[in-house]
Amino acid sequence: MSTHDHDHDHDHHEPLVVEDDQGNQEGQLLADALQSLLARKGLISAGEVMLEIQAIESPGLHLGAKIVARAWADPGFKARLLENGKNGAAELKIKVGEAQLVVVENTPAVHNVIVCTLCSCYPRSILGQPPSWYISKAYRARTVREPARVLEEFGLTLPAGVPIAVHDSNADMRFLVLPLRPEGTEGWSEDRLASLVTRDSMIGVAQPLPATAA
Repeated sequence: MSTHDHDHDHDHHEPLVVEDDQGNQEGQLLADALQSLLARKGLISAGEVMLEIQAIESPGLHLGAKIVARAWADPGFKARLLENGKNGAAELKIKVGEAQLVVVENTPAVHNVIVCTLCSCYPRSILGQPPSWYISKAYRARTVREPARVLEEFGLTLPAGVPIAVHDSNADMRFLVLPLRPEGTEGWSEDRLASLVTRDSMIGVAQPLPATAA
């Protein structure tokens, strides 16, 4: 667990998430029902909804991937980014917001995963909107207690003996995982490297895509 204190004195820009023990399934059902009703009345289409979701999420994801790709390609930038994530992002003209950004690097000797145990603190400015599972009570509680099992449920099984560092985000501190660079990407451009970076790999519940995916 990260040693950073979890202070949740949020400002008004941090939306509250009200959920039940099943991770706000009731709210999701209501949202799905409303979407279906609007679609039947011809007011929206499923495609329009998907495009709107992409418009909300994609800019953030693109920025996070850009940061990771530069760190993979430029050792000097990576060192500065790990020392101060917010300043590193600023080198790329990326604004993180008021919270500090701490970048934690995955290595063969340690794997990092991000969680917010009490609410839904998340680096929205560089990753877009958090996925529904990130704000669910199950993820927030179980990732601290049994991180290896949670990662396995995401399809990520780490080599035996690799420790998992769980970092608890808070109102003043956001975390970003710097994933391991995929093998076979030597000499790649930053744009091509960025195409392998996924949101889940920057949270720590997945590895980046393999080189064969680009």
